[in-house]
Order: sequence, then C-alpha cells, then structure tokens
Amino acid sequence: MKVTPTLISRNELHLQYWQALGAELIWLQDIDGLCTGFYWRDAGEFGLEPQSLIGSPMVDWLQTTQPEKLQQVVVRVFERHLPEQVTCLFEVGDRPLPLEINLTPILQSDGAVQQIIAIAHQLTGSDSALTQQPSLPRQPDPYQKVLTKVARKIRSTLDLVAIRQEAVMGLGEALEVSRCLLLSYDESLHAFQVMAEYRNTNAPSVLGVQWRSPESPLLENAVQTRDVIEVDYLTAALNDSQSAFVVPTLYQNKVNGFICLQQCDNPRLWSEGEKELTQELAEQLGTAIAHATLYHELEQANQAATEASRLKSDFLASTTHELRTPLNGIIGFLKLILDDMADDREEELEFVDEAHKSAIHLLNLINDILDIAKIESGKIDVDLDAISLSELLENIDNFARPQTQTKGLDWEIIVPDTYDDILLYSNYQRTFQILLNLVSNALKFTHEGGITVSVELVFKDVSQHGQTFPGMVKIKVEDTGIGVALDMQEKLFKSFSQVTGGHTRKYGGTGLGLAISKKLVEAIGGKISFYSMGENLGSTVTFSMPLNQKPLLKHDPTDDPQVIS
Repeated sequence: MKVTPTLISRNELHLQYWQALGAELIWLQDIDGLCTGFYWRDAGEFGLEPQSLIGSPMVDWLQTTQPEKLQQVVVRVFERHLPEQVTCLFEVGDRPLPLEINLTPILQSDGAVQQIIAIAHQLTGSDSALTQQPSLPRQPDPYQKVLTKVARKIRSTLDLVAIRQEAVMGLGEALEVSRCLLLSYDESLHAFQVMAEYRNTNAPSVLGVQWRSPESPLLENAVQTRDVIEVDYLTAALNDSQSAFVVPTLYQNKVNGFICLQQCDNPRLWSEGEKELTQELAEQLGTAIAHATLYHELEQANQAATEASRLKSDFLASTTHELRTPLNGIIGFLKLILDDMADDREEELEFVDEAHKSAIHLLNLINDILDIAKIESGKIDVDLDAISLSELLENIDNFARPQTQTKGLDWEIIVPDTYDDILLYSNYQRTFQILLNLVSNALKFTHEGGITVSVELVFKDVSQHGQTFPGMVKIKVEDTGIGVALDMQEKLFKSFSQVTGGHTRKYGGTGLGLAISKKLVEAIGGKISFYSMGENLGSTVTFSMPLNQKPLLKHDPTDDPQVIS
C-alpha cells in the first residue's frame, strides 16, 4: 500500500472521517507515545472502550511481540517526516493480532511533526507469514534509506551528476543487483544514454553507452506509455542481463529518463517491495533531475548573458575609435569648406569627396552594428529564392578587381564550366553581403600575393527549409594575407569578439564581418568555416548554400574549371 505524508486538521479527526477511510484500525500517537485518537471497527470484540484509551500509552493496550522493530519504525517516521509500513504480531488481552500498519507523519503548517497516524488492517493466515524473509534484502528499511538520501541530496545540491550517482548507488546497494543504471532520454533525438551506474565487481561497465529508439523499441514504447518494463533483455548493448526491471522517471507527465535494474548472473523475480521502491524513487528522481537540469540551464544562460554583456562593453570600448574616426573626418572636411579653406573649386570638391567617403565608411560601421543586433535578437528576415551565381560573382568582381589592381594583387574567380547558370537557393542581398564581407577582409589583410574565389558543386541530396535540394554550392575565399594564429581562430565567429584589438585598430572596422556572415549563412541553411596555418600564412573561408537545381556540366568536374582572372 502506498501512502504519503498527510496534513490533517483537528476538526477532521472524528469518527465519520475514520470510518470513511475504510480501515479496520486507526489511531493517533504523539511523540511521547500517548494515544491522542482512536478508532477500531472491532473494538467491542476485544472489550475496549475507545474514549478510555485517549491519553494512555499505546503499549498499555496494544502490545507487540516485536517492540524494538515497531519502536524503530515509529522513531524514523517522527525524525524523517516520511511514511513507513511495518508488519508485526500484536497481543490484545490474550488474543494474537497480526497487523500490517502504515505509519504516516502529520505535518503541521510549520513543517513540524508532533503526531503520527497509524492505519492498520488485520492479516489473515498463519502467524508464520510475519516472519518470512522481507522482500528487500539485508537492509531493514532500504526504501526509507534511499528516499531519504536522495531527498537530502536534492536539498543540499542541484548538481545533476551527484543526484544521479547518489540514486544508483543507494538503490543498487539496497537491492544487491548486478547493475543499477540511470538513463537519460533526449526527446529531440529519440536517444538514450547511461548517465550513472552502480555495478558489482562481476558486471562490466556500460557507463556512457548510448543508442537510438530503433535499437530499443521497448524503451521507446515506455516513453509513450510511461509504463514499467520487466523483460529478459533490453538492447543489444545491454543483453548480458538475465533479468531487468525498468521504470521511467517523469516530470510534468513527460519521460526524462529511466531507472534500470539488472541481474546478470542469474534470473531474478522482482518482488513487489523492490518494484515499489524503484517506482517511488523514480517519482523523486524525475522532479529532481528536471529541477537540476533547469538550474544548470539557467546558470549557463546567466553566464552567457554576463559574458555577452562583457563582450559588448569591450566591443563598444574598442570600436569607439572606429566610429569617431570617420565622424571626425566628416566634420573636419566640412569645416574646411565652411571656413573657405579650399584654394580652388577642385580642392573644394576633394574635401567634399573625402567627407563623402568618411560618411560611407561610418554608415558601413553602423550597418554592421545594426545587423548583428538584429541577428542576435532574431529580428532579421531572410526571404529565400533562386538566385544567379554568375550575377553574384560578376558584382563581386566589379567591386574587388579595381582594388586588387591598385594594391598589385593577383585576383581570380574559379567556377565549374556548365551549360546553364548555377542557381543558389538563397537571398541575393544577404549572400552578396556575406561574400562582400569575406572579400573585403581578404583585401584588407592581404598586402602581397593574391586572392582567389572558387566554387565547388557537391551533388548529394540535402533537406533544408522543408525542401529537398540536389546538393550544395561551396564558395571559398582564399588569400595570402596576414593569417590568424591557431589559438585565436575560435574567436573569429563570435559576436562582439575580436582576434586582437591591435589588428582591428590598425586595419579599421568593427570586427563583426565574420560573425554577421556566420549568422546569415546559418539562417539561409548553410555552414561556414575558417582555416589558417598561422600568422602570415594566409586564410581560407568556406561557406556553403543549397543548390536550387542541378546544372549540366560541360565536362568532368575533375577537369580544369573555368577561370576568371
């Protein structure tokens, strides 16, 4: 019989209430062992008057042949504030009375326990049944021990690893199983993994083993039904067990894991006590795991927010100079014009042109900041459609070629030779922005050598945005510029993070180009990566986007592609 701590007010403790409980015998007992309330359906048969028992010690009228056993249980209920069940042989007068008793603490509004309520019913059959081997081995009360240890752990820590390990160790030792496992369940992946393990010396470890639902239809079915499993084996990864008992852990009626008991050396019939213990613990663990997981996620979110705030502050501090420089240029050149400092009309136009360039530079800086702010807040819209790769590359060529010629750099665009145009499934404006960012970086950081933009077609069906595409287009921007140290490359795609303040101040810009490009590529459905052998060894940035339709190649793709240089 399953009972839980009960909160009972005084006006509820009357005869009709107790009769409604349907039990044969009920009494209230205070912390001093005195009877404070009594109801017995068969009191008349034993010559007892309920009112006369109020205020008297319980042992005066209800004596047991196992007083130490009963007293230990009573003390634990008062101390631990948790219910317990006990079976004892009593004597009332000269008559034996075998009883199964559920002792439940009565919690006051402040959480204290001054009384317990005992609900008992008489056992039938021989008294020998009272001396049978208990269903839980060795430990006289492993049920309470395990629950108490887990409850204490939850109160003292929200460490998910500690909670899991405490549960499997306590339950495994109490039931003397070959293995006690705690499995996690990832609903999005339909995957299971052994997160904590208790095992005896003869059982091999399976800690960290993971598998998907198709490999264990029984577990997947338990996710849907939330039922326990009692079978001979679970999965190919765990088939060394001869007997197993599995109980799902739940939070808000959803499965978030499993407790798995395994007996590997011989078949085992799981007793009702063992099953009830495991199910009670699963109820505790489901909530504990959810709370610990939520706490961990909140902690991570708080750390991420703190780090983001710090990075934004650092970013604003480092870009103050970048924003002021073009603004000061605009003000300075306009002031020269207003003060009539130009020697002639031609010089005046030069001042206007320089002010215009500074204004464009300032606008680009502000656009970068606004773009990353929109992306971070999820407010940037990307409408996708078929776009022409040749048109995109032509505009990039028009932008980059004059600048490479001015700097004396080699410049080439390499594309596969096809009969029809290569079409991307993307957004033209955003794709141009991505490629422009990458080429602009290459121009900025390359002083000798050259820059190459190359295109590769990968023909393999992919699913994006609820559609299937015939492949992906990889666009690669390579340069022979200043490169990036290996230990600094992971920072490149982070918002409000720059590789070095020195580079940014030396070459100008916000340092947001790659961060913006990464967010835009991912929004379109592609991936982006950066690679450099190290400082002064050049850089390569590669991004991919869905191929709208498969173009007809003029020759084998391994042959020389078309080169625009």
